[in-house]
Amino acid sequence: MTDKLTNAQIAWRAAQDIADEAYVNLGIGFPEMVAKFQPPGRQAIFHTENGVLNFGEAPAAGEEDWDLINAGKKAVTLKPGAAFFHHADSFAMVRGGHLDVAILGAYEVAENGDLANWSTGPKGIPAVGGAMDLVHGAKRVAVITDHVTKDGKPKLVKHCSLPLTGVGCVTRIYTSLAVIDIENQRFVLREKLPGMSLDDLQAVTGAELVIDGPIGDLIVPEL
Repeated sequence: MTDKLTNAQIAWRAAQDIADEAYVNLGIGFPEMVAKFQPPGRQAIFHTENGVLNFGEAPAAGEEDWDLINAGKKAVTLKPGAAFFHHADSFAMVRGGHLDVAILGAYEVAENGDLANWSTGPKGIPAVGGAMDLVHGAKRVAVITDHVTKDGKPKLVKHCSLPLTGVGCVTRIYTSLAVIDIENQRFVLREKLPGMSLDDLQAVTGAELVIDGPIGDLIVPEL
């Protein structure tokens, strides 16, 4: 199979679609990488569920202030105009529709937009956390993920088999092989790696890929 994108390259591609001054929440772990790749001339305002708005990049090693962390318990810095607030107010922002974008990881995404990104299994984080609020509060919900599991099974499926985080909430998926929109309960292919055939991509996707217009080349820098 064609070489796939690294996690950093997937995060870079997702960052290109974030508008200047958008209010953005990034999921814990892999999605946090998106903050590193803001396009020149654009800067998102990042929100974290534990009560900080407009935080910045991670501090240099040894300069961390461990009273200043994001929801993933990683040290952050502050940008001019940053604000602190109660956890309940943070979720009021989420539930009140004040976030423009939420970018999350996934175990499975169904063709109708259903998302499963938490698990009660022995290796999963045994709680859905704030993701359930985010996927139905943010104006746009995107997923970044490897296209397949570590066992080579599709993560993009007809129906999710794992516990759902949200129903019909995902609108765009950035994977290690493609960029796919969810429209009218279908996976609509927008971009794919230029060296990968449509048949090969379909073979590792668990539901039909719909072609609706030109398919762009998924080209990202070396990172």
